[in-house]
Amino acid sequence: MKPAVLKYLFAMLLVSGYAAASDLTDNGAAPVPKGPAAPAPPVLLPAFAGPLTANPDPFNFATPFGKIYITGVLSGVAQTQDNVIVSPFFTDKKSLADLTNAQIFIQKVDGPIQFYAQLGAYSLPALGTPYFRSLRATHDFFSYVPEAFLKIAPTDSFSFEIGALPTLIGAEYNFTFQNMNIDRGLLWNQETAVSKGIQFNYTLGPVALSASLNDGFDSNHYSWLSGSATYTINPQNSLAFIAEGNLQRTRVNTIVTPILQNNSQMYNLIYTYTNSPWTLEAYVQYTAVPALAAYTPANLDPNFTTAATTSGSTAGIGLFANYSFPTTSFLAGLSLPIRLEYISSTGNATTGPSLINGPGSKAYSATFTPTYQYKRFFVRGEVSYVKLQNGTAPLEFGPLGNKTSQTRFKLETGVIF
Repeated sequence: MKPAVLKYLFAMLLVSGYAAASDLTDNGAAPVPKGPAAPAPPVLLPAFAGPLTANPDPFNFATPFGKIYITGVLSGVAQTQDNVIVSPFFTDKKSLADLTNAQIFIQKVDGPIQFYAQLGAYSLPALGTPYFRSLRATHDFFSYVPEAFLKIAPTDSFSFEIGALPTLIGAEYNFTFQNMNIDRGLLWNQETAVSKGIQFNYTLGPVALSASLNDGFDSNHYSWLSGSATYTINPQNSLAFIAEGNLQRTRVNTIVTPILQNNSQMYNLIYTYTNSPWTLEAYVQYTAVPALAAYTPANLDPNFTTAATTSGSTAGIGLFANYSFPTTSFLAGLSLPIRLEYISSTGNATTGPSLINGPGSKAYSATFTPTYQYKRFFVRGEVSYVKLQNGTAPLEFGPLGNKTSQTRFKLETGVIF
């Protein structure tokens, strides 16, 4: 898709709107005045998709400028897997233990001037990729301050943010504790994670709009345009459309800024249903990558990306489901999340590009993550399975890169304070 088309879609997001809901009751009468409502708890970042939940009584203190909140997560993981990935640049381990999060979040969430700062170490485990230990992941990806931004909110319906921002694209967040599963999924591997730039937010009744100019895969080239429109149908159902893409060609080529994905365009359609004890989320994703023959990299592990003489694309679908046992049940605190995914790519062995595990490859995944949380403490296990089709050695699994499946077992435990 050409940049002009992306600009048109982005403009459509900005002019989209929906009439605010009526102030009348169902029978047409004016609502009966109510007494003062109990103060709502603050909406703090980072966001949680569940089943893990944030501290409902976060530490805070008053300042002349407003209340400051300090929260955090400390967690670790143990993992074992078959068919480990081995390359000239990185060798994974069959079994390991590591820190997944040692992070503190400092923020101000009210008034016209707000801020958010996330500090500490982390790992970013994802299906189909080698595990980078937290010290290396923190150094090689987004440093010890992965997300930090200033937010200006002159009204309740309009705000803008500037700094290192979480991406708008995708159905999964970046860090393990934020999601239903410990590992991120196959579709997440194609997406941006943290981008530096500016983001505008506007709400109109049940419609929430966001637009961002940023540097995509942390490339330091501010040529990415992102936009999202979310329609809250009712308290249980919502629908979101998200689009982003690079309007220029950039030559940056690192692990955190893979040259193919950093020159791509991405589109999501996400449906979410939440009605205790169930949470369901389904999304489709499409990415398009231009031909990059002039930018063929010579210094990057082919397990991460290779350039191509022709354009390519991926198409994928993901389904998330979680059942959390009611608080009245003797299994209260236990949740049973599952994720199912499928992604395919275009291309062939002679022209590329390699967007998954070789040109034209496909992949399936299934992930089951039973989770138990007691107050601020949690423990969860995970079993995941990835199956490849039409892959190309040495871009598959195993020491020789010619195995077509990988199974992982994980155990993560920690405290959310």
